[in-house]
Amino acid sequence: MTGKAKPKKHTAKEIAAKIDAANTNRGGGKAGQSDRSGVDKGGHAKFECPHCKTTAPDVKSMQIHHDARHPKIPFDESKLNNLHANCVAEPSKPKPGVRGSFKK
Repeated sequence: MTGKAKPKKHTAKEIAAKIDAANTNRGGGKAGQSDRSGVDKGGHAKFECPHCKTTAPDVKSMQIHHDARHPKIPFDESKLNNLHANCVAEPSKPKPGVRGSFKK
C-alpha cells in the first residue's frame, strides 16, 4: 500500500509559482482596466471592428466576430483599425500585463 493518506509537502518551485501568480498583473480587475482600455499602452486587443468598435487580438478572431455579427457585409481585412499602430508606446510606461497560457 502506498501513501496511507499522508499529506504531500509543497516544493519550493510550486510555492514560488503561487507567489508569482498572486503578485503578477494578469490584466484583470480594476488593476488591469487601464491595460484593457488601450488608452495609454495600446491595450491587449490589436484590432477594432470598423462597424461596432469591438476589439479582437488577431485577424482570425476578428474574422470570426465579423462572420457572426455582420454576415451581410463582406469581410475586408484592410478596413480593420490597428490599435497598436495608432498608439505610440512610451518607453517609460510599462507594457500591458499579459501572462498568457501555460500550455505551449
